[in-house]
Amino acid sequence: MSEAKPSLVGMTRGELKEALVSRPDANLRSKQLALHLYKRAEADLANMADLPQELRDELAEHFAVQPLEVAAHRTSTDGVEKLLVHNGDHQVYECVLLPYEDRVSCCISSQVGCPMGCKFCATGLGGFDRNLTPGEIVGQYLLLQRISQRRVSHVVFMGMGEPLLNYKNLLISLRLLHDEVGLSYRHLTVSTVGLVPQILDLAKEQLPIHLALSLHSPIDEIRDRLMPVNHKWPVKEVVGAMKEYQRATGRKITIEYLLIKDVTDTSEQAVELARIMKGTPSVVNLIPFNWVDTGEGFHRPEAERVRTFRGILAKRGINVTQRVERGHDIAAACGQLAGQHQGKFARRAPSSVLPVLS
Repeated sequence: MSEAKPSLVGMTRGELKEALVSRPDANLRSKQLALHLYKRAEADLANMADLPQELRDELAEHFAVQPLEVAAHRTSTDGVEKLLVHNGDHQVYECVLLPYEDRVSCCISSQVGCPMGCKFCATGLGGFDRNLTPGEIVGQYLLLQRISQRRVSHVVFMGMGEPLLNYKNLLISLRLLHDEVGLSYRHLTVSTVGLVPQILDLAKEQLPIHLALSLHSPIDEIRDRLMPVNHKWPVKEVVGAMKEYQRATGRKITIEYLLIKDVTDTSEQAVELARIMKGTPSVVNLIPFNWVDTGEGFHRPEAERVRTFRGILAKRGINVTQRVERGHDIAAACGQLAGQHQGKFARRAPSSVLPVLS
């Protein structure tokens, strides 16, 4: 395969201007180009009619408009749409369009696969290959915007991968989504399993984004079994970092909490979770387990167990919500994104349905 052309998507307006520096109208043309790429989600240079034809020809010779191709597109019975994408190789990953009555959101990936090894998550079964570039990250949003009839106003970094392991490219992507696409930082959410140094670094950036911690148990012995990251940064340390993030940014933090039957859904854990979060501006988002065959034998708790857990938190003054579950029938719900990905350190057999990509 010949070396791919660099992508225009992923470049800031300043970088676009630098690429056109030999032109006397570089400032104007870079602004027009950025408008087409990011605000209009335009993928075809031929449709950028306000750019001179000779400039469009020159751009086509040296650049790709964006790096992604769609390998598969599935639509759920509840309106959720999932794309399996790649950049010309077999390293596939997923992104999801989530239409709601009052807004349209999307869930995007930050890595090809995931190295974190959480025992309940399908993504980790396929292993890990690499970080995504800013163009590959923002390109997912633009692909989803092109298939949405409404403006995609909210972005969650809750797809494949651990965003804070791709810290530099994550920051570039957040700024592109804000500065070039025009999204509010307050509509951008980053989810992490709890990388303490990066959480503290992100606090210093003073970006008014939402930060969500995948906690899933307030008890180290249980979280150790579920999430290998807890051996390095246990509950007290990671929750402390999240509280520091809240103090530094003034933003309410989110605690994502997966309810697994007879594992994380006990009253004891609800009481302890309430204790450690008491007094911190936060919301606990409960997520009943979406079935994934991870080999661990996990099951979804009964509705009454979920109500009991939620009631314990609410009674103790904790702001608690329950995840609106979408896309089950196309494996697009929380914890189910796998992208048919088979990377390094995969813990499952190669998929017989992996698409052959040209």
